[in-house]
Order: sequence, then C-alpha cells, then structure tokens
Amino acid sequence: MHDIPQPDWDPRSQTVLDDQVAAYDSMRGRCPVAYSDFLHWSVFRHADVMRVLKDHVTFSNVASRHMSVPNGMDPPEHTAYRALIEPYFTTERVQAFEPACRDIAAGLVTRLPAGGEVELMGSFAQEFALRIQCAFMGWPTEMNEPLRRWVQRNHDATLAGNRAATAAVALEFDGFVRHLLDVRREAGNTVPDDVTTRLLRERIDDRPLTDEEIVSIVRNWTVGELGTISASAGILTQYLATHPDLQSRLRENPSLLPAAIDEILRIHAPLIANRRATTRAVEIGGRRFAAGARLSLIWASANRDEAVFGDPDEFRLDRDPAQNLLYGTGIHVCPGAGLARLELRVVMEELLKHTRAIALVPDRPPEQETYPASGFASLTLRID
Repeated sequence: MHDIPQPDWDPRSQTVLDDQVAAYDSMRGRCPVAYSDFLHWSVFRHADVMRVLKDHVTFSNVASRHMSVPNGMDPPEHTAYRALIEPYFTTERVQAFEPACRDIAAGLVTRLPAGGEVELMGSFAQEFALRIQCAFMGWPTEMNEPLRRWVQRNHDATLAGNRAATAAVALEFDGFVRHLLDVRREAGNTVPDDVTTRLLRERIDDRPLTDEEIVSIVRNWTVGELGTISASAGILTQYLATHPDLQSRLRENPSLLPAAIDEILRIHAPLIANRRATTRAVEIGGRRFAAGARLSLIWASANRDEAVFGDPDEFRLDRDPAQNLLYGTGIHVCPGAGLARLELRVVMEELLKHTRAIALVPDRPPEQETYPASGFASLTLRID
C-alpha cells in the first residue's frame, strides 16, 4: 500500500475546464509535479516530460487495464508490434493518400457558406476527421455517424471518470471493428485491398494477429485520428482568424504552412496528456515515487515551457523542431505523425486557397473544449 498524498489541484475544476492552457501554465510554475485524485501525478515541465519519454525502462507505457497495441507496451513486445505498424505510415503510403485527402478537404471547403457565418467544428473540422479516417482505413461512409456518436460518448465517460461507461464505450467500438473484419472475411476474392484487410493478413511471432490485437491497433489509430485532427483543424483556423497578418502571409506563401502548423499546435496543443507508470523508485521535480506510480504527461504544458520556448505565446518559425513534443519523442513517438502532418497541411491549403478571409464573429466567442479533449467545442467564424 502506498500513502495517498493530498491533492495539489483538481483537473476537473471549472477553472481548469474553462481554460486548460492557462491552468496548465499556472501549474507548471506553481507545482510542476502535482497530485490529483483524477490524473494521479501530473508532470508539467518540458525537461521532466522529456526525461520520462527518453527513459522507457523506468517509465513504462503499460499504464492501461486494457490491451493497447503498441502504445501500451514496452520493449521487446513493443518493438515487434511497432515494426509491424510502421510500414502503414511510410512516406510513400502517406503521399499516395494525398489525392483522396485533398478531395475530401476541397469538398468540405466548397460547402462552406461564402460571405456567411459557420460553426466550424461540427460542420467542417469533425467531418473532415471522420471522412479522412474512413478513407484511410477503407471504411464505408455509413461509419461516419456511429463514429461521431462514439467519440462523444468516449469523451463524456473519460471526463466523468466512469470506468463502467468507459468499458461499455470501448466494447461498442470493438463491435464496429469486429463487424468490418467479418465482412472482409466473408467477401472472399472480392475483399477490398485496404488497410483493414491488410491487418487481417499480418503476422506476429509467426502467427496471425488476433481480432483483439487488430481491434486494439485500430482503436489506437482511430481515437488519435478523430480527436486530434478535429481539434487541430479548429485550433489552426481559430489562430489564423485571430492573426490576420499571419493568415495573409500563409495565403501568399503556403510553403510556410508545415512549420506554421507545428508552431501553432505547440502554442495550443490538440492533445492534453498521455500516461506512464514507474517501474522502480524514482524522483522527478522534487517528488519521490515508488514503483507502480501513475503519471500523466501534460503535453499542453510541456510545449509551452518558458525554460525552453521563452514567451510560450510567441509565434516563431525558426524554433528547433526537436524540442516540439507535438508528436512525442523517443521509441513511442507517434508512428502516424507524417500522415497527420499531411492531412493538416492539405486541409489548411484548401481552406486558404478557396477563401479570401476568415474572421471571428464578435458576438459569438469560441467555446473551449474540456478534458480529455482540447481546442474548441464550438467555433463560429465568418468566411469570405
């Protein structure tokens, strides 16, 4: 038994939920390693987060009660599954997906009202994330609406800390994927040659992947894709709407978009946190942990650390990309980073190409999203 410390903060307090970025900035200065009943130990400083990411021996990724392939694994198990997954995100495969991604983005942009107001999150950002995920995986468009509802239920259950609800939501998603696998098994020679079908043919340790393993892989890809791509599209568009000079600069020179996107998402993270567990006694930020302590790495704070970035709100295109933890670092760096960068570049290229100006609506302020999500729950803009 470990003594349970007194909470240093409440991640679900209204103050935190109203402005997560400001709350994490405050914690980074006030209590850089903090305990809460909800997130256990939260790590806010860039140096401490980087230390955890680089030391996968002391800080294990096996922090979930459920199978998580490969995110929730350590070497050597992680190494084998990672080798299986990385070929799905090669430069060649990502580039091959660009035409489909661009068609989806352009189609959604042309549906935006010219010279009118639009609530961007529901009508554009979330729709883009759903459509590109289904396109990449080879799923029918009929999956869009069930996935949309599932994402919302998953968010609500996580925020509530309701384990039973979280398990039920996970089981529901498992059913989606198992049905898609059954359809492909029954298709015989007419089976589509897509990502989902290829996963059915994969082998690990000279045996086929189990359905449980495939479901876990797909769940990891889908949760990350739908949540972060949608949040990112909203964050990027809102930032350009509030920085018209940068918006004009990127319209004139879209080659700056890749670096600009990474920098904007450093300033306002689309992903809040990730978990680890200690494998042995260790000290971080003056706090001592026994083996088995549960940590939450607060990306949204680490990427704004003044010790690394100076003024965290200063937009700069000349920063060292190795310091930006948008996609993590170390052996667990996001395997789909190249795909995500492509999708975000393409959607912003299409949005800027097919519009003349994007601006906030003065009497319709954005509604902030709440943990575990980031970005905006609603974002009303004027599109010209």
